[in-house]
Amino acid sequence: MTHDHPDTPDRAASRPFGRVLTAMVTPFTADGELDLDGAARLASHLVDEQGNDALVVNGTTGESPTTSDAEKERLIRAVAEAVGDRAKVVAGVGTNDTRHTVELAAAAEKAGAHGLLVVTPYYSKPPQSGLLRHFTAVADATGLPVMLYDIPHRAGVPIATETMVRLAEHGRIVAVKDAKGDLTATSWVTSRTNLAFYSGEDSLTLPALAVGTVGVVGTSTHFTGALTKQMIEAHDAGDNGTALALHRRLLPLYTGIFRTQGVILVKAGLTVAGLPAGPVRPPLVDATDDEIAQLRADCAAAGLALPE
Repeated sequence: MTHDHPDTPDRAASRPFGRVLTAMVTPFTADGELDLDGAARLASHLVDEQGNDALVVNGTTGESPTTSDAEKERLIRAVAEAVGDRAKVVAGVGTNDTRHTVELAAAAEKAGAHGLLVVTPYYSKPPQSGLLRHFTAVADATGLPVMLYDIPHRAGVPIATETMVRLAEHGRIVAVKDAKGDLTATSWVTSRTNLAFYSGEDSLTLPALAVGTVGVVGTSTHFTGALTKQMIEAHDAGDNGTALALHRRLLPLYTGIFRTQGVILVKAGLTVAGLPAGPVRPPLVDATDDEIAQLRADCAAAGLALPE
C-alpha cells in the first residue's frame, strides 16, 4: 500500500515538524469575528518567544467546529505569511466526512500549509477498515505530509495498532498526534514503523519520549513552549535530571490548562498577558473570574506568573 508522489517527505527525518508544536487558538475580535491581524501577531509570538517549531491551526483548540471553511483558509494564509520560513504551519482538516476532509486538505495546501493534521472521524465510530480508507483518501489528495490525530476519548474510536502500521506504509503519512494515553500501544507502533509520534497530552511529553516519541503538540505550550523545548532537548542530550526537573516544574500548568476546555483558559491567559485572543464562540463560554484566578495560581506554581 505504498503510494509514491514527487513531494513525498523524507521518511528518514525523525522530526518532520520539529520538537514543539502548539495547537494555536484562533483569535477573534470582541464581537466574535475572525481577527487575522491578531492571529499573525500571536503566531509570531509563539514562534519567536515560545520557541515553537510549528503551529497547528484550525484544530479543536482553534475552535474548528465553529469556524467556516472560508475562515479556515484565511487563517492558514495569515499564519503562514506571519511565520514565513521560521516555522511550519500544520492545518487541521479532519472531519467525520471523508469528502469534506479531502476538500479542506486541498484548500489548506493551496493556502500555504506545510502539513495536515487529520483527526479520527468522530461520533460516527467507523470500523478500522473505514479509518484506513478515510486516512488514505486524505493522504492521497495532496502532496502534503500528514499527521494522524488519535484521540479516542473524543472521537469515540481508537486508531488500532495494526491500522497505524498499515497507514505508515503510505509515503505521506509521517506522524501521529498521540492523545490515546496508552504508552504500550505507542511503544508497539514506534517499534514497528517510522511514524514520528508527538504527545497529544502535555503532561505525558516527557514519559512518552522514553518509548520513542519525538515531541509534543501542546496546548499549555502557548505559555510553556520555550521551557518544554528545553525539557525535550535535555532528554535528547541524556540530561534526565534537568528534563525531570522541568517536567515537575511545568506539571501544574500542563494539567491546569485542562481544568475546563483548554481553549477557554488559553484565551483567558493570553488576554491577561496582553496577547491576541478574544472571546470563544458558542457553545463554549469564556472563563469565569474563579477560573482565571485558578489559572493564575497554576501559572505561578509553574514559575510563569501572569501579569496582574
